[in-house]
Amino acid sequence: MLEESHYYFQKAADVLNLPDRLREIIWTPIRTVKVDLVIDDDAGCLQHYQGFRVQHNKSRGPMKGGLRYHPAMDEDHAAALANLMTWKTAIVDVPFGGAKGGINCDPSTMSERELNSVTRRFVEQTKEIIGPTIDIPAPDVNTNAKVMGWIMDEYSKYAGFSPAVVTGKPLELFGSEGRDEATGRGVMVVLDEALKDQGKSWQNIRVAIQGFGNVGSNSARLIAEQGARIVAVADHLGGVSNDNGLDIGALVAWAAEHRTVKGFPGGKAFAGPEVITWDVDVLIPAALEDAITEENVDGVRADIIIEGANGPTSPAAHEALVERGVLVVPDILANAGGVTVSYFEWAQNIQQFRWQKDRINEELTSKMREAYAAVRTVAEKEHIDMRIAAFVLAIRRVGKAATSRTYVAENFRF
Repeated sequence: MLEESHYYFQKAADVLNLPDRLREIIWTPIRTVKVDLVIDDDAGCLQHYQGFRVQHNKSRGPMKGGLRYHPAMDEDHAAALANLMTWKTAIVDVPFGGAKGGINCDPSTMSERELNSVTRRFVEQTKEIIGPTIDIPAPDVNTNAKVMGWIMDEYSKYAGFSPAVVTGKPLELFGSEGRDEATGRGVMVVLDEALKDQGKSWQNIRVAIQGFGNVGSNSARLIAEQGARIVAVADHLGGVSNDNGLDIGALVAWAAEHRTVKGFPGGKAFAGPEVITWDVDVLIPAALEDAITEENVDGVRADIIIEGANGPTSPAAHEALVERGVLVVPDILANAGGVTVSYFEWAQNIQQFRWQKDRINEELTSKMREAYAAVRTVAEKEHIDMRIAAFVLAIRRVGKAATSRTYVAENFRF
C-alpha cells in the first residue's frame, strides 16, 4: 500500500513540478515509533505484540489518524495510511496533520480483558508522543468507541482529564453526536455531488456495496433514504442481492445479530467477490484495500465508484477505470467524513461545549460539498482525474502551510 500511495503522490508532484528534494521532504514521516507490548492473557500466558505509530506531517496542525488492530499491521502499512491522513485532512480543510498506527493483534481471538490490557500498554508506551495538541488517535479497523474510551482513561492517568486526546469516544465520555455515521454520511454527500455532475437522480440509480461494517452499513442506510436502490451487498463471508432493492433496515438488524450479511432472507445469496462486477450505476468499496485490481477491473460495470475504504483500488486498476471514463471519487475525499466529525469532536472537547447533532450533520455536509467542489475545480483546471486532483490540492495546501511557518530560501511557490 505504501508503494501505491507513493505512486499517486509522485503523479501529483509532477503536476505541481515539485523538485526532487522537496518531494522527499514532504513525503517522509517526521517520526516512526515501534513498541513491544507484552501482556498476560486469560490463561496466564505471556503474549507479545508490536504497536506502531507513524506521524507524517504537522504543518497544518496536530497529527490525526486511526488506530488499527489487525494481524497484518506493520510499519509500512502505518506509514502509507499516515501519509493518506495528511492529504485527507488537507482536502477537507480541517486543522490537522496526518498520523496512523495500530497493533498487530487479532481481536477475534482475544477477550475484552486482553484487548483492554494491550490497549493500555500501548498508551503507556506512547503517551509522550500523543496528546490533544500533538497527535490524536481515532477508531479504525477492529477498534471502536470502547477502545477509545480506554485510551482516554489511560492517558488521563498521566496528563489529567484529557477527553481531546482521542476522538470517536462514547457519548458518555464526551464523544460527538453523529460520529458513528460520519464516514457513511460523507460517502452519501459526495455521491450526491457526483450524481449532479453526471445529471443523474437518486431515484434512478442502482448501488452495490462491498463491506457492511460501520462505513458500508451507514452508507447503505443513508443512500437508501435518498431513494436509491441498494441491490447488492457483500462482506468477507458472502453476499446478498435483490433487484428491487434490499431492505436496508432489516439487513442492518440481521448483520448486527449474525455479524455478516450472509444468510439474509431478504435476497439471493452470491459469492462476496462478485459484488465488484455487479451490474449497477454506483459501486462503493467499503471494506479493506485492493478490492479492485488488474484481475477484476475489466468486469467492473459501474459508472461511478465512491471509495469508502482506504486504498480499495490498485494504481493499474485506477488507470484502467479512468481510461474507460468511470468517475472514481478517491478515498482521501470520499471517506473523509469520519475525520471531519472527529475534528468537530476535538473542537467540542477543547471548548468543553457540546454541539447538537443537526449542527454536526449540517457542518459535515457543507465541508464535504466544499471539498468535492475544490477537487473538481483542480481536476478541470489541470485536466486530470479526481484522485490526482485530490493529491494536488492536498499537497498544495500542506506545502503552503509548511512554507508559511518558516524561512524558505528557494523561490518555490505551491
